Amino acid sequence: MPETSSSPLRILHGVRSPIGGIIRHILDLANGQIERGHHVGIVSGNLTGGARADVMLAEIAPRLSLGLHRLPIRREPHPADITAATNHLGLIRRLKPHILHGHGAKSGIFFRLKSASRTAIRVYTPHGGSLHYPPESFKGAFYARLERAFINRTELFLFESKFARNTYARFVGEPTAMVRCVFNGVSSGEFDPVVVDNDATDLLFIGQFLQIKGTDILLNAIARLHASGRPVTLTLAGDGQEINALKAQIQRLDLTNSVRFLGFVNPRFAFTKGRVLVVPSRGDSMPYVVIEAAAAGIPTIAANVGGIPEIFGPYSSALFSPNSADAIAEAVGKTLDDLDAARGRARLLRERISEHFSQDAMVDGIIAAYRDALNAR
Repeated sequence: MPETSSSPLRILHGVRSPIGGIIRHILDLANGQIERGHHVGIVSGNLTGGARADVMLAEIAPRLSLGLHRLPIRREPHPADITAATNHLGLIRRLKPHILHGHGAKSGIFFRLKSASRTAIRVYTPHGGSLHYPPESFKGAFYARLERAFINRTELFLFESKFARNTYARFVGEPTAMVRCVFNGVSSGEFDPVVVDNDATDLLFIGQFLQIKGTDILLNAIARLHASGRPVTLTLAGDGQEINALKAQIQRLDLTNSVRFLGFVNPRFAFTKGRVLVVPSRGDSMPYVVIEAAAAGIPTIAANVGGIPEIFGPYSSALFSPNSADAIAEAVGKTLDDLDAARGRARLLRERISEHFSQDAMVDGIIAAYRDALNAR
């Protein structure tokens, strides 16, 4: 245990796939914890993320007093998990962390293989992950059973939204240990205004090209708008495994001249390339891109799923029904018809983000939860 309630903590974060919002969350959290005098390390998978993950992790590596450790970690259950688990336990014995914070299902399991201790706590943040599978599916039932096997090997559950916390309770069971909900947060520099370029398209999508992100539904909505005589344009910023399927869909829908790909770019640069951000997700917990856009004052419309309503709060008029191209088309039409109203709502939402979704509040809230769980031990 730390000598006093203000003594530096030894914190080890673990993640299988260093991509998207999950790695942004870990890096923001790790940097904030280091700035507050704690000793931090990261155990990260090396089978996903590519060069982008390599660069991001190499940038923080010199600041990690507990080191950066890259290991091959498979997404699905695999015989290689035995070696990965052994390597995790070996690092834990050597580094002697007070906090074992597993992000996502696989790292959450590896960290919680460690037995209970008077000097350390096991912390778990699902980040969606296995909770996205339908409970009635084979994978959903399998992962729910696996999650239940580790529910009593956890001293602290940290959720980034009330939605994630409630989904876990419904899908897995009511946590028996301490539970805290701490919103994701953005830095003060992300509240600087963004000037939209002259070549900006009507709409903008930012994110990974995955089925759960709903980019295909957005393209169908664009096609409906074109068919009704409204030739809106769209910029797609990101990459992912669905990119070839999306390109084929664009050709099939005859949208080649109306949709452009920007590739993976910094979100603030992407914000200059579209007038309205559209978030068509089939499922999401607490997407960073919505918080980032709101902080920058970008007019945003989004699917009413997951933790997104918690971000918008009283400004829920910007939300549309999920899994519906017609709902997206209607929301886009209304927003483009009155951009001044959308910009006014964006200004109000920016104030809400400043009050409830700051990076400092996120870091301090998580550290406070660590302390409470350590004291409870």
